[in-house]
Amino acid sequence: SYSVRSGYGYGGMGFGGAPSPGGIQEVTINQSLLTPLNLEIDPNIQRVRKEEKEQIKTLNNRFASFIDKVRFLEQQNKMLETKWNLLQDQKAARSNIAPMFETYINNLRRQLDGLLNDKGRLEGELKNMEDLVEDFKTKYEDEINKRTAAENEFVVLKKDVDAAYMNKVELEAKVDALTDEINFLRSLYEAELHELQAQISDTSVVLSMDNSRNLDLDSIIAEVKAQYEEIANRSRAEAESWYQNKYEALQVTAGKHGDDLRNTKNEISEINRMIQRLQGEIENAKAQ
Repeated sequence: SYSVRSGYGYGGMGFGGAPSPGGIQEVTINQSLLTPLNLEIDPNIQRVRKEEKEQIKTLNNRFASFIDKVRFLEQQNKMLETKWNLLQDQKAARSNIAPMFETYINNLRRQLDGLLNDKGRLEGELKNMEDLVEDFKTKYEDEINKRTAAENEFVVLKKDVDAAYMNKVELEAKVDALTDEINFLRSLYEAELHELQAQISDTSVVLSMDNSRNLDLDSIIAEVKAQYEEIANRSRAEAESWYQNKYEALQVTAGKHGDDLRNTKNEISEINRMIQRLQGEIENAKAQ
């Protein structure tokens, strides 16, 4: 029996030649690539990363199986070389078995070359896969940063919307108060107008006469009537003047309140448009 220790690399030899020692470097696996990250990410990204991890495991397993096969072939080659050396030392007559061994060794060499080529190819694929994993990791970190920025922007927009809504509520309350004040002034103006009209229409003259004297009643009545007509005309003119001034003042006040009301309505419309725009931006931010 022949015991051959594993770990020797394959070395070319001829008949009667000694095997040249070599070595295959130990295959190391980066365990950090097989450890899943404890992060809350999208299920699709987790599935893709899991598939990539399984692919890397499969490639590593295939690579390890190729290395085991290479070591097994090296052991077989070493065993055959040892047998060949023993046969050479015995100086036995050459037989037709030697070409068979040579053919078998050549086949083993071709297999070893193929395995070495597969090893180089798999190492390249492993390097590409590691680069792909790093690329996905960078993209994931960028997406996390974008999400954080979007959340911060959403908070700022929400604060702006809340402030705009509070401003809208205050302006609506102010509009209601101005409307109530205008209605009150209009009612007050109409009541005062009715009172003035009633005072003017109810103006009457009361005369008391002493019939015991022989007086010219017609002239006295005419004089008194003229005086009261003058007083009535003067009172009517004063009332009309006061009414006109009061009416103009009320018109100015109503116009001012109307302008304030229009300005307030314009501000409310502008705030509504701003709220709609901010709500649209919030929806876009939520969609992002």
